[in-house]
This record gives sequence, structure tokens and C-alpha cells, in this order.
Amino acid sequence: MSKQNLIGVNRRHFLLSAGAAASSLAVPAFAQNGADTTENERDLTEVVRRNMSSFRSLTWQPHFSNLRNGAILVDIDSRALHMWTEDGNYSLYPSSVPLSEDLTRRGRTSIVRKVDGPTWSPTPAMKKRNPEWPDFVPAGPDNPLGTHALYLGWTYYRIHGTHDTRKIGRRSSNGCIGLFNEHIAEVFAKAKVGTQVLLI
Repeated sequence: MSKQNLIGVNRRHFLLSAGAAASSLAVPAFAQNGADTTENERDLTEVVRRNMSSFRSLTWQPHFSNLRNGAILVDIDSRALHMWTEDGNYSLYPSSVPLSEDLTRRGRTSIVRKVDGPTWSPTPAMKKRNPEWPDFVPAGPDNPLGTHALYLGWTYYRIHGTHDTRKIGRRSSNGCIGLFNEHIAEVFAKAKVGTQVLLI
């Protein structure tokens, strides 16, 4: 083997070794342990990988037959809410999604009610799991629904804001879809009673 070929092989070996070492350093410890998702996380003080890097814009046509009253698509896997107004304007927002698959509902529904300054009461199932939770929380900074809520046609399911911004981009809800308060205010302003909603 010529000296030039040997230098080329050594350089490739060095670059491959360095790349492998760098990639192993770049992988967080929780990913190496197989816990690279935030499924079922309950402690919001933990450092977790959020899923905001996988956002991609979508078109409405594969999901809706028209934009009458506008349309909202929630992608549970990418933790994103896509919204189209009736005139076709498009917005994309990071969201929180349910903690686990058994709390997740998918399918078609619509917005049946809009509330600015919602109050909150836990569902019977939530109270059973968390008996220490209060029976009622008035509107305000301690309210888990944030500043605005869009009630869906399914009982207990909402798209709402949150005062706890750590939840966005994570599996952190008991079934609802959460947005930053500034984002739910935008969605609330554009949405109508009757806006079609699809969760996938």
C-alpha cells in the first residue's frame, strides 16, 4: 500500500472513530437507556427531550373534505396542532398531549363551546386517581385550562391553554390538548363553534 493510500486510510479511520465518539456523547443518557420518549412522565421537573423538532407543515386536503368553519388537526405523535381558517390560512402550534394511550382519544369531532377564562373541575376518573385534587378551580393563574378553552364534542375533552409551560411538547395531560396561553388565544380567536377537529 502506498504512503498516500495509507494516509487516506488512517484519515478515514480517524474521522470515523471521532464521529462515532461524538455521536455517543451527543445521545442523552435517557435515550441510551431506552427511555427516549416522555411517555407517562409525571414529574415535570425532570429534564426530558421535547418533540418539537419533528414539526412539519401539512396540507388540509388529505384530512378534511372542505374548510367550512375552519379545521383543526392534532397530531398526537408529533405533538402539534395544525389549524386552517375557512379562507385557507394555516398555523402550526406545539402542544401537550395525553400521558398515555388509554387517555388518548382519536377521531373526528368539532368545537361545541368556547370559553374565555374557563373554570375547571376534575373528572370522576381523575378524582379517583388523584383524590387530593380540588373539586373546583376558578379561572385564574392556578387553573389547569389556562386562559381559554375550546370544548370538543366528546365529554371532558378540550383544547386549552396552560399556565405551566413545561407541559408543552410533552405527554403531560389527562386527555386534553394543551397549548401555550398566547397560542390558545390565537386559536380561540380564529376558531368557531362548529370548527371541525380531527385527532390522529
